[in-house]
Amino acid sequence: MSDGTRAVPSDKVWTTLITNLSYLPGLLTLHYSLLRVRSAYPLVALYTDSFPASGLAALRARRIPHQRIRAILPATSKPYPDDPRFLECWTKLAPFSLTQYSRVVQLDSDMLVLRNMDELFSVPLMDREPGKTSKKVFAAGHACVCNPLGKPHYPADWTPANCAFTSQHSDPELAQTSGGDPEELSPRLVYCNGGLQVVRPSGETWREIQDYMSERAGELDFADQSVLSGCFRGRWVALPYVYNALKTMRWEGVHGAIWRDEEVRNVHFILTPKPWEDDGGNLAREEDKEPHRWWREIDAERRKIEKEEGVVDDGW
Repeated sequence: MSDGTRAVPSDKVWTTLITNLSYLPGLLTLHYSLLRVRSAYPLVALYTDSFPASGLAALRARRIPHQRIRAILPATSKPYPDDPRFLECWTKLAPFSLTQYSRVVQLDSDMLVLRNMDELFSVPLMDREPGKTSKKVFAAGHACVCNPLGKPHYPADWTPANCAFTSQHSDPELAQTSGGDPEELSPRLVYCNGGLQVVRPSGETWREIQDYMSERAGELDFADQSVLSGCFRGRWVALPYVYNALKTMRWEGVHGAIWRDEEVRNVHFILTPKPWEDDGGNLAREEDKEPHRWWREIDAERRKIEKEEGVVDDGW
């Protein structure tokens, strides 16, 4: 996937994938949000050949480490006419191949870190031994399968009754610190969200992923998430929602029973509009206006500091 070199001296890194300019505002503010909470670990932007030179210039201007990787696309794949973005999501599996790092925590570029979460670099994951299957290969949060927008192309069993977060409504305090053990949940509740992945890169794990993709790519409805949930069933650590707090969980009638603004460490701005597309809150759903305000305030901080540090205004 890469030439084996490190973009930074540290062997433990945050990474985020960038393939086009549409997510660049999110990446820049994600990077600043990690600095703002004084993370001890650097963010490395993993970019593909589709990312233009102007975007690389913006990263360099802000001294954001970046590393070229090859795009991942199985030989056969679903066309995803309703969600063409999934065609780029395969590349979010790249951290598993970056064996020059001992630990990688992958973040989507439409995330905003509100509180330090460096403890993710210490989540226990079993070492890989040649010829042996690791019990816990990675850590991630559950996917919310409530389908609150009623998207018709989503699986029919994606309903609130089958959502792992619904099973936590009876104990909201525990939900702040535990994602539950996937092995103890009904199989229909166990599906991970690939927006945040805590990974111990391994050549053996990467080969396992590649084999799974080549055998099943045509039937994987959610690209990378389907790979992680299917290939490693029963072999991942479920993190509490606070590390990958999907903004839809905050909506009325979804998972407000467990959502606590003061506990959230990392907001994930799934779906559209993104906060940087929101026209000051005018395009957002009512439930999204407050989280979008958080993003805009931190983005404004970033821009102010960049100006003070002499970063030329390049529109980003």
